Amino acid sequence: MIDLPTDLPADLVPLSWLLGVWEGTGVIDYEADGVAFRGEFAHRVSFSHDGGDYVNYAANAWFVADDESRTPLVAETGYWRLARPLEQADAGPALLPPSAVRDASRTADDVEALRNAEGGFDLEVAIVHSDGISELYVGQVRGPRIDLATDAVVRPASAKVYTAATRMYGLVDGHLLWAWDIAALGGELGSHASARLARAE
Repeated sequence: MIDLPTDLPADLVPLSWLLGVWEGTGVIDYEADGVAFRGEFAHRVSFSHDGGDYVNYAANAWFVADDESRTPLVAETGYWRLARPLEQADAGPALLPPSAVRDASRTADDVEALRNAEGGFDLEVAIVHSDGISELYVGQVRGPRIDLATDAVVRPASAKVYTAATRMYGLVDGHLLWAWDIAALGGELGSHASARLARAE
């Protein structure tokens, strides 16, 4: 059983099942340019909120060679939020304040009006990797499942070639399962990694 917070902003309710810290292991299986990358990795993911209308995301992964050796693979940070029309009461860009005052907090009815034709809620997810790569994903949350695909990938000249990705997250028997497909190093979009994570105590 998962205890969901009762004091969340209405916009976070469709994502509330993600909140918390998740830990576990996964497998990498990707081939590009004639080179195969395979192995097991340890993974720690955190979804949190600070009262805003978005979820904070942080993740770290380490390649597991044996019981004592861990090689860092990637660290990620980002923000997840429901896609919704821009309002004058929204702050930004940068440090610009809202140009209007919101009459009242957004309600469950406001969020319900965002439900898409498939019965889910559209998402916008921004993730930055420790190697400087930035991804903008779009997709949807529908119950305990999230499907995302990159809308844009930006990378610095020092980063390896990486052009597209999809991610899937699901809550199954109290565990967070995810799969990440990538197009990298000249390869086509294909299976890259998957993991099964348990909620940390």
